[in-house]
Amino acid sequence: MHALLSLKGDDFSAWRQGRRGPKREADRAHAGRVDAPVVSAARARARAESAWQACKGARRSSQRGNEGVRRMNEKEFVHTVAERTGLSRQEAADLTWATLETLAHRLSPGEARDLIAELPQGLAQPVRRGTTDRIERFGHHDSVRRVAERTMLKEEEADRGVRTVLTVLREAISEKEFNDLMSQLGTDFSQALESPG
Repeated sequence: MHALLSLKGDDFSAWRQGRRGPKREADRAHAGRVDAPVVSAARARARAESAWQACKGARRSSQRGNEGVRRMNEKEFVHTVAERTGLSRQEAADLTWATLETLAHRLSPGEARDLIAELPQGLAQPVRRGTTDRIERFGHHDSVRRVAERTMLKEEEADRGVRTVLTVLREAISEKEFNDLMSQLGTDFSQALESPG
């Protein structure tokens, strides 16, 4: 106490600063330790929120991608087939349905489900009707004959029609799904699709 009384002016200020300095530093360190869990929790919440937003964004992108796959509705699909084959709209609709139902006989149930998921509802129906547990084995020419019988078209018209439906289908569904479809239909169909006329 006597030492304290002997301090004057700047010496006393320095003494007081020295007394308060360490305490203040200790207080700050203590405050840092108290706040650290709060800050960590806030950062964790922010990271979790950021991850959730990223997840939602990816899901929206995925949904937009799936929507992008469905570039045609049933009306547009049939109209395109009619334009490319020169058939009436009703003939093109009958041809499209007959082709999809016939081709569905060649598909496994799993592949048929994948195709249905990417088709407009009206065009998914003939695929459902044609899907069975047993995969039938027939080539492009047999499919043309079956479609001709069902639509009352001439075989050359049915041939051009089946190839046109496959071509429009390639434009209406995802590339992956179309490739999966063609891998089950086989090289006979692939060659027919790529042949002119």
